[in-house]
Amino acid sequence: MDITIYPGKLRGKISAIPSKSQAHRYLICAAFADKPTDIVCPQTNQDIEATADCLNALGASIHRTENGYYVLPVANIPKVATLDCRESGSTLRFLLPIVGALGVDATFTLSGRLPQRPLSPLWEELERMGCRLSRPSKNTIFSTGRLLPGEYRIAGNISSQYITGLLFALSLIPGKSSLQIVGTLESAPYVDMTLQALTAFGVNANYESISGQFPFRSPGKVHVEGDWSNAAFFLAAKALGNEVTVEGLCEDSLQGDRAVAYVLNQLLVNRTINAQDIPDLVPILAVVAGAKQGATFTGVSRLRLKESDRVATVAAMLQNFGLGISATDNTLSVAPGRFRSCTVDSYLDHRIAMSAAIAATVADGPVTIKGAECVSKSYPSFWEEYRKLGGNYEQYIR
Repeated sequence: MDITIYPGKLRGKISAIPSKSQAHRYLICAAFADKPTDIVCPQTNQDIEATADCLNALGASIHRTENGYYVLPVANIPKVATLDCRESGSTLRFLLPIVGALGVDATFTLSGRLPQRPLSPLWEELERMGCRLSRPSKNTIFSTGRLLPGEYRIAGNISSQYITGLLFALSLIPGKSSLQIVGTLESAPYVDMTLQALTAFGVNANYESISGQFPFRSPGKVHVEGDWSNAAFFLAAKALGNEVTVEGLCEDSLQGDRAVAYVLNQLLVNRTINAQDIPDLVPILAVVAGAKQGATFTGVSRLRLKESDRVATVAAMLQNFGLGISATDNTLSVAPGRFRSCTVDSYLDHRIAMSAAIAATVADGPVTIKGAECVSKSYPSFWEEYRKLGGNYEQYIR
């Protein structure tokens, strides 16, 4: 689907959608709890659904309700399972260690760019501690064997998702284990979210000592808070002069992307932004920087490993709008300029498509976004919300 947006400002109020990061974590904890759990999560997306489907394949029974999910926990762990991760990196990286903890012979199927996204050094650590992993085909991963309790080690500067996956796994392995983070831990707030979720389900987990316990203790009902990552697009719209208000965000949230409120203000006074802990915000922050005084984003190397090479695709998007861009392995510099009418390829990356839509509000003419349906990965109602706020666009099915 392609969308052509016509010039105009956005006005009105919207509610933040539920946090994808927290929903993944609550679904996993609920699947291994001692009794059913109600998860209040009014909206879903393709990544959350992938995790729910994979947990069903592992023996849970997760049902969509009017307000979220009702989770009947795993009663009998299967010996063999097939888990379709779709394009969700979180689903794969969280559940790969978990199937090792459970001793399931599991085949993971991967779609989109996920087969190219890295799994090292998580792969090697899982094999060191008892699993055997293989790639039967380009789009599949097979795991067999069972993880042992013990001392685990993982680099902290590749992906916080590896650490989350290991924390879940070690919480399920009988006996005491520990997890040593080697080097600097990047995106630390997302690891804090994992520990918060485990605590909500009665697990006393920390890096130094984790006592495996299965099942976890269900609190009965949990609420998924508003998602700062996706709210960032409409918060950025406000920074660009649109009269938009986003409701339902938790000011003291552990979500790392809560920093968007601070960084949007920093873009007015600071031309260097360290993006090491907020990589997902870079596409939309780069748009705001281009409309303001410009900026250089440092610590962006991990952006090359996302749904697209986001250093390259953000650069291409902004160049189409007429801005000057330069990049190195670990920096992205955006020169200020006027946004012109153009056609933008989303590269089937949801954050590129949504960033281009917000950029269109300051463009001097129509903006066409190719592959606009990719927003369904994280924000299926994005275009509906955009129109609700007065966004004027036409869509074309190719």
